[in-house]
Amino acid sequence: MLAMNKFRILGLAVITITASIVVTSCDSKRSTGWEYAPNMYEHIAYDPDQKNPNFKDGKTAQLPPAGTTPIGFTRFDYPNTTEGYAAASLEVKNLLQPTAKNMEDGKALFITFCSPCHGVTGQGDGIVTTHGFPPPPSYSKGQSSRGGAMKDLTDGKIYHTITYGLNAMGSYASQLSPEERWKVVLYVHHLQTL
Repeated sequence: MLAMNKFRILGLAVITITASIVVTSCDSKRSTGWEYAPNMYEHIAYDPDQKNPNFKDGKTAQLPPAGTTPIGFTRFDYPNTTEGYAAASLEVKNLLQPTAKNMEDGKALFITFCSPCHGVTGQGDGIVTTHGFPPPPSYSKGQSSRGGAMKDLTDGKIYHTITYGLNAMGSYASQLSPEERWKVVLYVHHLQTL
């Protein structure tokens, strides 16, 4: 009889606990009403394309102040003109040394970004030329569309062309950082000797 009462009490306890779990878990409003870090849900910052009464022109996206350089940005103060190209040719020098690592990096970058047009060896025989695009001149034997032999291109001319593009070639400034561009310049100098 005592064992029977223990089972009844145990059964009643299990049923009570199960019922309370079911009742509390079925409540559709489980929020306590407390809000932790409300800025994560309702941001107070303006989106770049929103109007902003804090500025005279009413725009949120503002240009940086004149003469400033953003953090991590490297200036290249030679315009995308014939004069800028000529000035870069005379004044811009590669500060990277042609170490094995820099040459290896330059080769990898060249193969990834440049070889589809220029070819793996820089002869202007990349895969895109088989699809009807005009071939770029060979680095070792060709003539530049701006005049002069491709094998005589200087650091500044190559860097300027990578930065701004030329003819059918677009700019690679958004794909290659300034340091990566200099590594490609090192490798192009190697291709000029082939």
